Amino acid sequence: MNDQLERLNRLPLRSNLRGLTPYGAPQLDVPILLNVNENSHGVPADVRAAISAAVTEAAAGLNRYPDREFTELREALAEYLGHGLDATNLWAANGSNEVLQQILQAFGGPGRTALGFPPTYSMYPLLASGTDTEYIVGTRAEGYGLSAESAALQVEELQPNIVFLCSPNNPTGTGLGLDVVEAVYSAGEAAQTIVIVDEAYHEFAHDGTPSALTLLPGRERLIVTRTMSKAFALAGARLGYMAAAPEVTDALRLVRLPYHLSAVTQATALAALRHREALMAEVEDIKKQRDRIVAELTRMGLKPAASDSNFIFFGGLESPHAVWQELLDAGVLIRDVGIPGHLRVTAGTEMETTAFLNALESILARQAKLPA
Repeated sequence: MNDQLERLNRLPLRSNLRGLTPYGAPQLDVPILLNVNENSHGVPADVRAAISAAVTEAAAGLNRYPDREFTELREALAEYLGHGLDATNLWAANGSNEVLQQILQAFGGPGRTALGFPPTYSMYPLLASGTDTEYIVGTRAEGYGLSAESAALQVEELQPNIVFLCSPNNPTGTGLGLDVVEAVYSAGEAAQTIVIVDEAYHEFAHDGTPSALTLLPGRERLIVTRTMSKAFALAGARLGYMAAAPEVTDALRLVRLPYHLSAVTQATALAALRHREALMAEVEDIKKQRDRIVAELTRMGLKPAASDSNFIFFGGLESPHAVWQELLDAGVLIRDVGIPGHLRVTAGTEMETTAFLNALESILARQAKLPA
């Protein structure tokens, strides 16, 4: 690794990229993979068949460029989201990360700033560096909460060009109240701040949880991003999207690569949207396993955060990395996010969840018997 880094540093790399490491969780071959918040239930057989048929049809025209406006897909995404949105409000790219990158290309860049509130999605500062946007680290309260008053004060003081609000937040799984979004948007009026609400996990939120989509009318600087990687079980297809005022989608057309969404990607996403009832049924099962994990971790004496996502952030561990390693040795891979006393686990199938809970309880029982 050191040799690799040394060779990299011999290149005329931009100064703000020196010393950075690429984003990525461990990709290990173990029986139970609960570390990257994938939908472990997979794509149902009838949906796989529909996707296969759609891709086969698209393959007949692969000698031609795809619809660069992906109009049919934008119409389908607007219909799925509702809230009075239409195709002019929707944009998509190869994963929500590319959507975020395009937003930063259009509204960030040299001399501009982006504000995030760690602990939050670790790609935000990397996306900022990649677009030469200065990343500003905001603060959260003890317990990792973020109030409307605190967030607004920080925006008023720092006057960022872009703000990232992750809800449900990764890695904590906690949702933000819409009052936070409204306060941040108002506080950014003087700087004309673009406010991004990253709702990658919104489909897993508890029933009745409002979306920032409800705040879009009259707020042309507000952007709500989503993904089909999680609830739609399409992490391997790479389709993320956003909803915003039509002028925002026009801005992203200025920076998008030509024909950036392949015909295969468009066909896959459309087929999944047409069969979303089967996929949403799996979401409900994942939510049950999530709530089961929260209850069981609490019973074990640990401290899980309230989760509106498909993962659980939990504390109360004296040696989290040691627990992570013992779980891995038992064939269960979860995520060490580098926060003292805490780990994160994705809610899997009933079998995967049981395997994780049994392994963790055995580890905790064994640690309790060790001499102090």
